[in-house]
Amino acid sequence: MTATPELGTPQLASPDLLRSTFRRHAAGVAVITARGASGPVGFTATSLTSVSAEPPLVSFGIGTGASSWPAIAETEHVGVHILGEHQGELAATFARSGADRFGAPTVWREGPEGVPVLDDVLAWLVCRIVGRVPAGDHRIVLAEVVLGDPSGAGRPLLYHQGRFNGLRD
Repeated sequence: MTATPELGTPQLASPDLLRSTFRRHAAGVAVITARGASGPVGFTATSLTSVSAEPPLVSFGIGTGASSWPAIAETEHVGVHILGEHQGELAATFARSGADRFGAPTVWREGPEGVPVLDDVLAWLVCRIVGRVPAGDHRIVLAEVVLGDPSGAGRPLLYHQGRFNGLRD
């Protein structure tokens, strides 16, 4: 029988346990945008997932207490932006509560379906929302890709241990 290292002291399930565990999980960083009733809205997401190739579907999570949730709850289309390692400040701006996310230095334009499209990202998609699934204090949004541009240059931005980081070789 092979000896195994001692396990740490297990903790009961809690929000802190989940947060502590997922700080150890490196995730790509995206910004989700939408047209809101009083202007563009957006937030930083590390929960972006490719769901299906046929039809092309993605998903992301958003808290129902988030300032962007009312717009995401009502809109038909969203923008999905994959950030490059040079965009840590942009990610922080879209993650910060109360920030002027679309003011300078953020550079963006109105894209297809009225979705705000951020400049200088690695890739962007415009997606049509096809479902909003309740999941605790969040919603999992399912969205079908309508069009996009994957031609941005650079390497991806990652989120790990509570910080935005570049990819190391």
